[in-house]
Amino acid sequence: MASHANSADYTANPAPLGLFGFGMTTILLNIHNAGLVEMSSMILAMGIFYGGIAQVLAGLMEWKKGNTFGTVAFTSYGFFWMTLVGIVCLPKTGLMGAAGEGSMVAFLVLWGIFTAILFVGTLKLNRATQFVFGSLTILFALLALGDATGNETIKLLAGWEGIICGASAVYAAAAQVLNEIYGRSVLPLG
Repeated sequence: MASHANSADYTANPAPLGLFGFGMTTILLNIHNAGLVEMSSMILAMGIFYGGIAQVLAGLMEWKKGNTFGTVAFTSYGFFWMTLVGIVCLPKTGLMGAAGEGSMVAFLVLWGIFTAILFVGTLKLNRATQFVFGSLTILFALLALGDATGNETIKLLAGWEGIICGASAVYAAAAQVLNEIYGRSVLPLG
């Protein structure tokens, strides 16, 4: 039986796929939360396919590379997006009632706690990743607070903060792709 202990890993870095999927979907949902566009099938489809399925695939590829953080983060947020689409769409099918404000607050608080735990893990990683997870923790807090209070200003603020969070993930993804292609730091990760 062949040993893989000394074999080099020539598989691609899956993190940019997961970061692009997360970042672009986060931007699109939050331009809605900021009041700039209506909720539409475009946002929901991104949530299923690019924010959801692509991130889960990236997480599985991170597992293959032995990266526990990447596996947990990408698969979890991929399923977060698919769950969120389900929360929006299932009531429209008549199969289930809509989530009440209290249940959405609980959902957002739990995801905020989960994200805060991962943020602590990023303190051993680069600044770009720290910013993505730090701003995502703030986003979940703002979304939960907005739903808990019904305050539209907080909800709009969450939308703008979410755009920044998503853009930071797109930056981190772009940096990893371009830095690898050019063999130098084109976009610094810090």
